[in-house]
Amino acid sequence: MIPNNSGREQWGSRAGFILAAAGSAVGLGNIWRFPYLAGENGGAAFIFVYILCVLLIGIPVLIAEVLIGRSAHKNPVGSFKSLHPSPFWHSVGGIGVIAGFVILSFYTVVAGWTLGYIYEAINGNLLQYSLPDIAQSHFSDLLADAYWNVGLLTAFMLLTMGIVYFGVQKGIERGSKIMMPMLFILLLVLMIRGLTLDGASKGLEYLFNPDWSKITTGVVLAAMGQAFFSMSLGMGAMLTYGSYMSMKDNLPAASIWIATLDALIAIIAGISIFTVVFATGQNPDVGPSLIFRTLPVVFTKIPGGFYFSILFFIALTLAALTSTVSLLEVVTAYFVDEKGWSRRKAVVVFGFAALLLGVPSALSFNILADFKFGEFTFFDLSEFLSSNLLLPLGGFFISIFVGWVWGFDKVKNEIRQGAESLFDKYPWMLNYWKFILRFVAPVLIIVILLSSIGII
Repeated sequence: MIPNNSGREQWGSRAGFILAAAGSAVGLGNIWRFPYLAGENGGAAFIFVYILCVLLIGIPVLIAEVLIGRSAHKNPVGSFKSLHPSPFWHSVGGIGVIAGFVILSFYTVVAGWTLGYIYEAINGNLLQYSLPDIAQSHFSDLLADAYWNVGLLTAFMLLTMGIVYFGVQKGIERGSKIMMPMLFILLLVLMIRGLTLDGASKGLEYLFNPDWSKITTGVVLAAMGQAFFSMSLGMGAMLTYGSYMSMKDNLPAASIWIATLDALIAIIAGISIFTVVFATGQNPDVGPSLIFRTLPVVFTKIPGGFYFSILFFIALTLAALTSTVSLLEVVTAYFVDEKGWSRRKAVVVFGFAALLLGVPSALSFNILADFKFGEFTFFDLSEFLSSNLLLPLGGFFISIFVGWVWGFDKVKNEIRQGAESLFDKYPWMLNYWKFILRFVAPVLIIVILLSSIGII
């Protein structure tokens, strides 16, 4: 363990931080959500707007969030307490802790499905479905099984707790150094396999030959939302991971690496999926059911489909696990820093607390399907409150805090540490970042918030 002034753990290496933070960002949103959003919103046109939004919102807000954590060397609540006396800003940190905890509870339900589909793939069940409707029916039957849902939720939460239990270096960093390269290699293998299929060029054309007429207000809003949510912004994970950074690390460069890996893996996943979807004559714009409805049919139609179905769902599981680890670390760091708990106690107590909160979400697809809050099941309500409200609010206030409240002279001194040569060479970058945080990011995040709650 490398000590810092606060006595907290730090990452063993800059690469360890980048891989862990990229693992937090790279999740189901990249491999599941990104491909189906691209499919629904015009492929290449969506990708172009998505990359633009990463540059305009994602990277500037990511730098700001990580900077808060690195400067204070504390969890989200403790960081704001260290940097500003107002209880309002302390509550902003609390938004991140609550959001991370709630997201962990329902995200692990979906993550459990990916674990279950590894078994389905190994068992050969995915090769029995020659039509998407049959594959969808099988998925619906699995969701209707309460024991299947809750059992997989439990298994995935225990995996998550096991990694966080061993700490920053021995658990999270070591796990990320294994899982992220594995994920990248698996996706590359799947992409190469897709590129070798007859008709794969249609998938590439769909993804990379933009039809600018496809860029509508809806496409822009979808791309903005994906750029924001896929990078784990506003949920306290990046702030918490930043709190374990050394002041000698080049924070802007590390943030750019994280964003690049996040976008790159999303695009590789898109190539992997759409080359085989087009090569086998399937529909690319079927929405969220693309993974569980279309891909099982795709695997039946390609040579070696049995093996590639297993590899795909292993990759999906790894992506989900690196994200759930970061979510549990947010609440763990809070109780270790603010309440003086041991890491092991915090992981066990709040891992099982998130598991209990996740059970109603897992049962929302079967036993509790008719138990609703208005139009929302428990799963839907958890997702709506955290993803559609708390995350954008967290990102908005982070931008306001760093851009307006903290004091930009202090901000400038903090961000230059470890990156002096970068800002000496490109002095305009600080003013550009300041302008984005003050005027561009807050407006765009408000637009995302209004869009996500259905106002625009």
